[in-house]
This record gives sequence, C-alpha cells and structure tokens, in this order.
Amino acid sequence: MESRARLLGHPVHQMLIVFPLGLLGTALAFDVVHWVRSGDTFFAHMALWLIGIGICTGLFAAVFGLVDFLAIPKGTRAKSVGLWHGLGNVVVVGLFIVSWALRVGGDPLHPPAAAFVLDIIAVLLALVTGWLGGELIDRLSIGVSPNANPDAPSSLKTDSVQPPHSRGLTTSEARV
Repeated sequence: MESRARLLGHPVHQMLIVFPLGLLGTALAFDVVHWVRSGDTFFAHMALWLIGIGICTGLFAAVFGLVDFLAIPKGTRAKSVGLWHGLGNVVVVGLFIVSWALRVGGDPLHPPAAAFVLDIIAVLLALVTGWLGGELIDRLSIGVSPNANPDAPSSLKTDSVQPPHSRGLTTSEARV
C-alpha cells in the first residue's frame, strides 16, 4: 500500500520520524551525561531544548502518520499494528511532555530524577514502537510503492515505467 502523504514520491512520515527519534534519544543521552558528571548544567539545558524540539517534531510527524493510518484497510493485521504503533508513540510523546513540564516547572538546569526516569521509559517504548513501524513497512508493505522492485525507476522520473513483472516478464528475464 502506497503512502497517502508523499513528497517527491517518498512517504513524508518516514522522512520526518528521524527527527523526534534522534532528538529525544539524544536528550536521554544528555541526561545520562548530566547525571554522571554530577549535575553538569550544560547537558541538562541541552536536554530540555532537545525534548521541546523532539515533542514538536514528533507531533508534526504524527499528522502524516495518521494520514497513512487512516488509509490502511480495516480488519487487517496492518491496521492493528498501525494502531499499536500510533498509540505507543502518543504515549512516548506524552511521557516526554511530562518530563519537559517537570523540568520547566522546577529548576531546568537541575531536573528531578523523575524526568530522567520518564525519559528512559519513553525511549524504551520508542524502541518498541519503532520496531512496529518497521513491521508496517518491511513485513506489511505499508508506505511502500506498489511498483517497488530492485530495478524500479527513480521516484523523480516523470514517466511511469512499469516493473518487469507487470509486463509479463520475470525479474530474471528483465535483467537479461
């Protein structure tokens, strides 16, 4: 099933998720450094900013994920996996929102241990939801072009060259 929200032939959701994953994962790494270096405030300050930007980019990516989710046929395994993927990511973002609020509500340069614990839980859950996203793409072909094959033309090409199997050729015949 091809993605409904595409840019230059590629799924927008899949392009955007790298930002919240990277930002929020790095925020946890900076929190670890903050705690290991006995309260180094630079890393606490950076984690606060990374979480804030990670939340915003996560919510932005979710819009495009929802567009694709709504297009998945009802009653399929993909719909179920997509639901768990989406709901899990809502929880991930929610945990980071609480972590961010704890930081802003207190001393942002000395966040409470609860914020750190929430980050750990959220990142662990993000690993699971990321795996579910991979399951959607790699096993269930959600967001994958129906013409995908090892010899498919570039998505930037304007002509619609069909894959070898749709012209009655096997892949090995097409390579000859």
